[in-house]
Amino acid sequence: MIIATTNEIAGKNCETLGIVNGSTVQTVNALRDIGASFKTIVGGELKKYNEMMAKARDLATERMVADAKAMGADAIVGVRYSSSEIMQGAAEVMAYGTAVKFN
Repeated sequence: MIIATTNEIAGKNCETLGIVNGSTVQTVNALRDIGASFKTIVGGELKKYNEMMAKARDLATERMVADAKAMGADAIVGVRYSSSEIMQGAAEVMAYGTAVKFN
């Protein structure tokens, strides 16, 4: 499956199939969340949160691709990601785009 942030794929004629998306809500465990709270006092990178968000993006992408495959798509164009905090220490990540089939 080709995934592109552009609205077209060079050299390909495409038929639009529709919007596809995938999302997940992820959290770190409570002990790590407490540890991250202390980290905000001294500053620095919150590695466990970075790992959580990377995992969430991967899972959201996989779900978006599955949605596109179910439509018979060859590619997804105009892909975007969004995230929002659901509660402290938990975030939703959504991947969305337009499923297309090559002519």
